[in-house]
Amino acid sequence: MAATAIQAVYVRGHDERIEPKPHIVFRIDIQAHVRSWQMWRRYSEFADLHTELTKSVGAPPPCPLPPKHAFAMLRSPKNAALLEERRAGLETYLRAIVSAKDSRWLDTIAFRDFLGIPIGKHAGMSGTGGGDLASVGKDVGGLLQFTSSTWLDEHMDLQARVRDIRADINKRDAFSERGDVGGAHTTNVQAKKKLAGVLTRVGVLVSGLDALVVQSGMSEGELQRRTDMVARLQDDCEKLAKMLTVASRQQSSSSSPSSAARNMTAAPDRAALFSSGRGGQPAVSSKPIARVFGVPQPPKETEETRPLDDHGLLQLQQAKMDQQDAQLSQLTAILQRQRQLGTAINSELAQHVELLDGLHNDMEQVGGKLTAAKKQLNRLG
Repeated sequence: MAATAIQAVYVRGHDERIEPKPHIVFRIDIQAHVRSWQMWRRYSEFADLHTELTKSVGAPPPCPLPPKHAFAMLRSPKNAALLEERRAGLETYLRAIVSAKDSRWLDTIAFRDFLGIPIGKHAGMSGTGGGDLASVGKDVGGLLQFTSSTWLDEHMDLQARVRDIRADINKRDAFSERGDVGGAHTTNVQAKKKLAGVLTRVGVLVSGLDALVVQSGMSEGELQRRTDMVARLQDDCEKLAKMLTVASRQQSSSSSPSSAARNMTAAPDRAALFSSGRGGQPAVSSKPIARVFGVPQPPKETEETRPLDDHGLLQLQQAKMDQQDAQLSQLTAILQRQRQLGTAINSELAQHVELLDGLHNDMEQVGGKLTAAKKQLNRLG
């Protein structure tokens, strides 16, 4: 979004206008990455903006709007002290919105329109990742025409789309590891659609750069810089395409290797474990110890984490944590079932012990009766 390209906002002066009636307007200086411009706004327009932002977001901006001082301004509309106080308050109000961690007010259409920011891609992207290409320039003779700033805005948006596709690939791999084939397939299809839209827009970006060079007379240094930017973007798209077509199969093969592969992998370890050295002592492996218990190991880059940015790494970590939580839940359920089985076996053994004790008592009684009967038979004999 173009709003994220704002670097600074200042209210550096005021002027008196006659039409339609005498009033004071304040000069707003906006600085972006590649250009800067000015806007003139009345205090009443600030008040309308504050009302619209509060209504759209559901909460007032982080800094309150300076008070009106209606009667003082009516008595002395050119009071320098009051105008300076209002100017400083309005500058603080705008800068608080621009620098706030919560970008809900910054991303509203009302605020963008108030500062004169080109409103193009505020509505977001389509489901296929194509976006609204017509919002970045004018379509003249079938060719999209960029300005210097809208070209950079489009490039920034495409970079965001590339990061989004990486996040989808990580999500797909997480689904594959969990065994959710349907979720992995759906996420993979969505990522492919987004990549197709990004590739289309990259082609338009290249054509727009050629047209921009002819129109604006761009310097060779700036042209080379932007050409390199497009080349890096195309390289990222090529890597994503390979990841979408190959990585899922690699993930499935690595997560469920065949028994032959497992045996081949375990053979060296088994040989090192059972081999003996001189004197019947186990042979000392030449492989260095890779880990000592209790000593933290430095993080290492892997094929899975190398193409990710900070946001992708965070999502990958969250997916791994969710997977571990699911496995822990399964282990907990297994242990609970084992406990129930152990309790049932214990109860059944207790019943068997009681039956054996009863049988033992009965056998003792029968033995006593047999002994008494034998004694009587001996007397009769």
